[in-house]
Parts: sequence; C-alpha cells; structure tokens
Amino acid sequence: MRPLLPALFALFLAGAGPVAASPAQPTVTVLYDAFGDAGPLRKDWGFAALVEVDGRRILFDTGNDAGVFAHNVKAAGVDLATIDTVVLSHRHADHMAGLAVVLEANPDVVVHAPQEGFGIYGSSLPSGFYRKDPSLPARQRYFDGQPPETLQFGSAWPGANFKPHAATTEIAPGVWAIITVSDVAGTRELRELSLAVRTDAGLLLVVGCSHPGLPVIVAEAAKIDPDVHLVVGGFHYVNADDAAIAGVLETLAPYEIDFIAPGHCTGEATFAALQKAYGQRYLFAGLGARLVLGEDTTAQGRRRGGDAGFSASEAVAYRALALRGDHVHGHLAHAHP
Repeated sequence: MRPLLPALFALFLAGAGPVAASPAQPTVTVLYDAFGDAGPLRKDWGFAALVEVDGRRILFDTGNDAGVFAHNVKAAGVDLATIDTVVLSHRHADHMAGLAVVLEANPDVVVHAPQEGFGIYGSSLPSGFYRKDPSLPARQRYFDGQPPETLQFGSAWPGANFKPHAATTEIAPGVWAIITVSDVAGTRELRELSLAVRTDAGLLLVVGCSHPGLPVIVAEAAKIDPDVHLVVGGFHYVNADDAAIAGVLETLAPYEIDFIAPGHCTGEATFAALQKAYGQRYLFAGLGARLVLGEDTTAQGRRRGGDAGFSASEAVAYRALALRGDHVHGHLAHAHP
C-alpha cells in the first residue's frame, strides 16, 4: 500500500455549532442518514452531505423527507442561501425530497443532475426521435406534422436551474460530476451522478447510492486521478450476502483507497466487513459526522472502532428501514460488478 498523504479526519456532532462558512481544509458533513450518534439531527432513511472545499459549498443530495431535511440543516447551522451548487445523485426520492427546501432559500442555485430522457429533472430531445408518416392528415400527426426542432420536457421543480449531465463533466475547477449507468437488475439504465474533488491529499469521492456498482464508480474516478484518498456515501450493499461483499472488497483492493467512510445504503454487514478490511482507514460517517481533511493522521472519526457505528437499537431501526422501498432489489447482483 502506498504511504498516506497527511490527513486529519475529525468527527463532530453537527449542531454543536454552525458549520463554518469557509473551513480551511476540505470538509464533508453528513446531514441526512439513518444511523449515527445521538444529537439534535433526526435520523431517517436517505442521504445528504455538505461538501466544502476551496471556499465552495456543494450540497450533495437532499434526503428523503423535506421536513426532516429542513430540521437537520437548521440544527447543523447550514445556511442554504450560501450553497454554491447542488448535486443530485439520482432520481430516487430518498436523495432528492429536500430540494424544494433548498430552492425556497436559494432559487437560482445551479442543480447538477443526471440527464435522462423524459426525466424528473427536465430534459430535451430532438423531434427526430420519433418516426414520422407524412401520409397521415395533419390532425393525426404530432404538432400537425410540423414539430419544433427540439422538444422540451418539464421537471418536478419548475424554474429550477438544472444542469443535466450525460457524461463526466468538470463542473468547477478541480470538481467533477461523474456519470455511471447501472446494469443491475431493478435499476438497469439508471444514471447516477457522483462527485469527485481534487484535494492536496488526493481525490475525494462522494457517492449517493452506487447503483451502478461502487467499483464501477471508483474506476471512473480513477481516470481523473488514480490517487483516491477518501470515498464517502452509500455503497448499496444493504442486503448483500457474504459472497457479494467479499467480491466488492476484492474488486476495490487494487485501487488502494486511503480512507473509506461508508453510510446510507451500505448495509450493516458491509459496514462490518469494510471495517475489518480497512482497519484504521475505516471512518465512521453516520448522521452528524464531519470529516475534515487536514494535517495529521490522527482520526477521531475512527473512534467507533468496535461497533461499526451502531448501537443495538440503531441496528434494529436500520434493518427496518432497509426493508422499505426499492433498496431491497438487486443487491446480490453486485457480487461481480
């Protein structure tokens, strides 16, 4: 394994004080998840995180419930009016339900999202996408046989400043929206957007649900910078069996990821397996965690060493949440991403 660049990962309870406007080091604050330490933030199934780097504040996903998201943002001291950019990883409700709250406070903020035909974020298609038959009378033809060159489709958030992406794009200096496409049964053809940020310590990679497979996303990120320093977010192995979990660990090993901080739909058994595999390089990233890349290898974020971040009651609640919605599908298919 290559030597680690200096880095500090510190864990704080969000809500102990307002989130700094411009932290000196790149920082990830978990604003929405179903597990974590007791504190003022409310747990619920879903994901949202605030990424702060080089004076830029990027909100990654917005959780499952607008009311819970609004509460957590307020409790964490985050001013949504100061958000520079929003990134929505994919179309599932547990990642985007709080967007209306963001737009109320910051209506002109740029929202980066995956481009999908007829998608919920809005899209457009050339009118040539459908076959035409000029033998029909005008009243039987779309647009009387004279369609506009481009058809525009609406979004669930009219007026929002969406920037759809069909390919990996540098959305700001040193910041990329990475697009991957799921080939897993249940989410096949779903496009997912991940966030890669170049830092002095290496690449910071934030993932939402990893439907296309975490190794697929890491491989795309490594094309930008093979020095992957930290991966944080949902890995989508919530119902995976031991063989599938072992498979993803084996596939990730060649990338020599410095630190890993799983959350959301990663799953309890996968938390435990990752903690065993990565040891001191496993970072607790539950609700309220604040991970700071800094000057020292000491990691308060690792202090949850023995329990993978769960109390007994949290484990029961997590299992119950894991069985809700569409997160049950397709996890066994990840054995060989």
